Amino acid sequence: MTPSWRKPIGTLLILLLIAVWVVLVASLSETISGWPVLAQMLFYAITGIIWILPMKPLLGWMETGR
Repeated sequence: MTPSWRKPIGTLLILLLIAVWVVLVASLSETISGWPVLAQMLFYAITGIIWILPMKPLLGWMETGR
């Protein structure tokens, strides 16, 4: 069985997605620092979960080839 090129490419895409997401959220930190603490916590909790949403299709593509 020939090894699939999708897993290494998918892994690089995951790392790229995380890096872009971190830079995006970090660039908003100056604006967010003026918010109340509970609003900041909610923002970071939501943004900490949202990046996971594109993972399911990407992992499916890596595993099945579709």
